[in-house]
Amino acid sequence: MKRSAEPPHDAHGPRPLSEAGTRALLDAFAVGDPDAPLRLGDVFAGLGKRSFGMLLFVATLPAFIPIPGVGGAISGPLALLIGAQLLIGLRKPWLPAFIARRGPTRHSMVRFRDLLSPWLSRLERVVRPRAAFLLDRRLASAVTGVLVMLLGLLLSLPIPFTNYLFGVLLLMFALALLERDGYLMGVAWLAGITAVAVFGVLSGSLAAMAAEGLQMLGVGAATE
Repeated sequence: MKRSAEPPHDAHGPRPLSEAGTRALLDAFAVGDPDAPLRLGDVFAGLGKRSFGMLLFVATLPAFIPIPGVGGAISGPLALLIGAQLLIGLRKPWLPAFIARRGPTRHSMVRFRDLLSPWLSRLERVVRPRAAFLLDRRLASAVTGVLVMLLGLLLSLPIPFTNYLFGVLLLMFALALLERDGYLMGVAWLAGITAVAVFGVLSGSLAAMAAEGLQMLGVGAATE
């Protein structure tokens, strides 16, 4: 007999989704028909200030699909959209209807939850709501939005062997927003700035080298 989904509990009774831990949220979203899609428009309902974190978390999942060019092409634009909304200061996420109706299957959520469970167990021992000024201030939200956009852009580019790296960095931002931990957000800022500086230069250099190569091929072809 299939068990119905129940809200996360603690010693004092049911906890609303807006207060549930990340693992409890993933458990709740995994309940149901494993082949049914978890619509992106539903993942942030009732989460309040944590809604951007949950949406970014789920939007980043395709980055871990082990098929070159697929994960980044999905997660990158979604991260760009979410980052832009953080940048302009929206209070809750907005998605176009054709995107809001889509999402990963619940089976995929179960697999991802099981993969992350040991790490989330360790993380939840040290993260907690704190330093809200690094999350809620207008400038802080803008900094987060810019970095999420830049990481989404880098994830969209065909830079070899970087999907997991950018995916993990975006998950760090998502967890900081979900757990309401400003200190973790500060760490995510530093890691994001470093990645953008290194791979931004690298991707620019690769693009320049490719342009030079195409130009040389064009000149060579023209002189033959």
